[in-house]
Amino acid sequence: MNTPIRDWAGQRVWIIGASSGIGAALAAALLQRGALAAVSARRADALHALADGRKDARVLAFDFNDDTAFAAASDSLFKVWGGIDLVVFCAGAYAPMRAWQLDADDIDRLLAINLRAPMAAAARLIPQLLKQGSGALAFVSSVAGYRGLPKAAAYGPTKAALINFAETLYLDLAPRGLSVYLINPGFVATPMTAANDFEMPALISPQQAAEEIIAGFGRGGFEIHFPRRFTLWLKLLRLLPYGIYFALVRRFTRL
Repeated sequence: MNTPIRDWAGQRVWIIGASSGIGAALAAALLQRGALAAVSARRADALHALADGRKDARVLAFDFNDDTAFAAASDSLFKVWGGIDLVVFCAGAYAPMRAWQLDADDIDRLLAINLRAPMAAAARLIPQLLKQGSGALAFVSSVAGYRGLPKAAAYGPTKAALINFAETLYLDLAPRGLSVYLINPGFVATPMTAANDFEMPALISPQQAAEEIIAGFGRGGFEIHFPRRFTLWLKLLRLLPYGIYFALVRRFTRL
């Protein structure tokens, strides 16, 4: 479905949301494989620690919600590199939230970073990638976007919308030579999931997540989801009628 990426030597990769978690682990793994990596997030200190003065790593610190800052970073990369082969949108925000805990400010914050920012960034990048005739966009969403889940009253809808956006981009861009990847992790031990007060099944490390993502790029499929011992069950739940689905979710979450 996409052009597989197996040889990372010289690949020009921009990872947005690389100061910690999956983004940082993915950047480190790709640098080890010979990629040129630009790393972005708000925390410049964490990005410089990741880059560690390497000539094949570029630090571009900015707020992903700042469209002007994103445009400047994008223009600088195209100028220095002459093009971009892959952009991975890892930046995200999370807050466990039940229906009676919904808060307008938290909703706006999650919508801004999880949905609006990657959509606006894609709008900026797509014309440039079409002009260069190649390239790929990868969106880190979540299995929480598959169907409604407890404690995801605000987070889940943002990820569901991001899944829909990636699917729509694929339909439009694949015939024009661009690749679009959708990355749906299960539970990964990151600063975001540390906020959870429940047992997280099939929890994996950011390094394991990075290896899953790289393997997925090598296969060239549209969706990269992991760990499969967990995500395949959630995919099965997507197929069930609402009555059965709601009953099973209540039973297994005990909420």
